[in-house]
Amino acid sequence: MSRILLFNKPYGVICQFSRGDGLHPTLADYIAVPDFYPAGRLDADSEGLLLLTDDGLLQHRITDPHFKLAKTYWVQVEGKPSETALAQLRSGVKLPDFVTLPAMARLMEEPTSLWQRTPPIRKRKDKPTSWLELIIREGKNRQVRRMTAAVGYPTLRLIRYQIGEWKLDGLDSGIWREAAV
Repeated sequence: MSRILLFNKPYGVICQFSRGDGLHPTLADYIAVPDFYPAGRLDADSEGLLLLTDDGLLQHRITDPHFKLAKTYWVQVEGKPSETALAQLRSGVKLPDFVTLPAMARLMEEPTSLWQRTPPIRKRKDKPTSWLELIIREGKNRQVRRMTAAVGYPTLRLIRYQIGEWKLDGLDSGIWREAAV
């Protein structure tokens, strides 16, 4: 029987169990359950939902682009995106190496359940920030950051909130729990 863990990955944590460079914490610093492996990755400077499973077929279903599992991100960006920028995200963004699939994109209020990030993001008095909800069905390297930058609004903070049916709800940063498959 397949098992799955939901982990709220903190900023700065590397998505591997082996000790890397010693400069960054790894999954081993948070999860001491044998035979679980990440289903996908989050960059060290991204936070939020990471799924881990003990089932190779489930891991494949979660990560394989063929299945196009929806991933929801909460994105804090510099500035307030225009309707034109949101329309670009919704229609697909041309990046140097590919064109993204259309995304669902909307402005949102800052999430009320948000934890403090360590270190905090930089704040600039003359530059307001905004929050976007962005839902994509692919997951290329640093894709969300590249998309927001390409439409003129650099990402300051990136939190993955949901993958398919699994959500981050109720998980503090650095905490994991088992979920139904």
